[in-house]
Parts: sequence; structure tokens; C-alpha cells
Amino acid sequence: MTTAEWNDLCGSAPVLLDGAWGTQLHERGLAAGEASEGWNITHPEEVQALAGAYAEAGSSILLTNTFGANRISLARHKLDDRTVQINQEAARLSHSAAGSRARVFGSIGPSGKMLLTGEVSEDDLTKAFEEQARALADGGVDALVIETMADLDEAVCAVGAACGTGLPVVACMVYDSGPNNDRTMMGVSPENAASRFKDAGAWALGANCGQGPDGFRAILDQYAAVSELPLWMKPNAGLPEVVDGKPVYRVTPEEFAREAAQLCEAGATFVGGCCGTGPAFIEALRAHVR
Repeated sequence: MTTAEWNDLCGSAPVLLDGAWGTQLHERGLAAGEASEGWNITHPEEVQALAGAYAEAGSSILLTNTFGANRISLARHKLDDRTVQINQEAARLSHSAAGSRARVFGSIGPSGKMLLTGEVSEDDLTKAFEEQARALADGGVDALVIETMADLDEAVCAVGAACGTGLPVVACMVYDSGPNNDRTMMGVSPENAASRFKDAGAWALGANCGQGPDGFRAILDQYAAVSELPLWMKPNAGLPEVVDGKPVYRVTPEEFAREAAQLCEAGATFVGGCCGTGPAFIEALRAHVR
């Protein structure tokens, strides 16, 4: 995506994103503990069908099923030798589902290892994120999204690696801690993240996961107070209850849409859903922002 295309996209705000991938694939048969990213190879028809359902619901941007598709994370499932294949296949599946209806942004999540404790080095993270970002770019994605990050140093590392592709990069943290639930589990505030992300080259800032849309307004306001970059908001369908060992989200599509639409009114450029949301949530959100 060129700078002009990016500016045109942001100028059409609010831009509807897709919803959850992991929780939706579990509903389609993904087993607990199984790597959803592996389904790009073993169950491509299910992955493409989910992406298509989001496009049909009104999503203007579809992510790829690659949240944990970096070499470090995939090694836990003995899939690291298929890193490039998994990412490129994911890009192909989302593009096939999108057609001319939506753009495709590549999803890059955390490694699952901690820099602070020495479980992983910054050099190893950089190499892993560079490999994933390049595979997604070669697969034809329009932009890259760094998401669900709690460690700002890891997030900045991922942003730098993604920016190396020349594609637009969205940088997101997960805020679910602190007295007001506006800090990451590592204590990072939106203000802290905004400064570091801008210096690293991010084209947009945001938050995803962690809590429902009612808690995202404060996060959006804190970002907006210190940055003029476009804002990306992807809240959960509230917080889940555990029933028979499985998370159950009680928020309805209409309830979610009503609150998420207020984020658009408050200045969010991109709005969608994370855990617990699905195509019905995006369809309801489309009706509210129309």
C-alpha cells in the first residue's frame, strides 16, 4: 500500500476491521492448545471461510491468521520450519476471501518469551519478526499490524522489523492492568507507547484485546492527547466467564456495537473486535456507524 492509498483509507474513517480469529476458529473445531496458525495448511477452507464471513459482514480490513506465526512461537508446536509457508498461505487465504471487498493486513503477535528474564534476546526477536514480516509482505499483504503486545521493548522490536518491509505498520498494545485498566501487564501507558512507536516508524497506534469497548475510551483519549497518528481500536466482547473449562462471552453483538461505535465518534480511525467477537458483531457495528 502506498502512502497515498494509506491516506485515502484513513480519510474514509471509520474503517471497519474484522473480529476475533482464535475464538472463532475454536468454534469451527480448533482444539485447545492447538496452533491456530497451523490451520492455514491443514484446514485452509475453514480459515478462508472465516475471512470471507468477515468480508461479507462489512469488514474493510481482514487480518491474516498469523498472530503466533513467528519462528519462536511456532517452535512450541514444532512448526518453526514452516514459518514462511504458514505466513504466505495465510496471506493468500485472506486475499482470496477479500477479493475486491477488503484490504488484507498481516497480523504479528508476541513471541511468548520474555526479554526481561533473558528467555530470548533482542537479536533473536528481531530475526524472528523480520522473517515473519517479510513472509507476509511477500505474500502480498497491504500493511502489517503488531498486536496484543505487553512488553514495549518487544513491541518496538517488532515495529522496527515490520517497517523494514516498507509497508504501513500499525502498533498495538494490550491494556488490561493497573487501577484503571489502562496499563499493560508490564506497566506501559498509552503515552509511553505512543512516543516509542512513533520513533520506531509506526503509521498508526492502537489497542486490542484485554477488555470490552467500555474500557477503550480512556485508552483512546490518552493516545489522542499525545499523538496525531490514526488510532486502531479492537476491544473484546467484554470479559469471559469460564464455563466447563471454556471461556464464554456474554456481551451480545448489539451491546458491543453500541459501545464500539462510540469509539468512532471519539476519533478512532479503525474499529473492530477481538476475542469473543465474530461476523455478527461486525455486521452490527456496521449498522451503527453507517
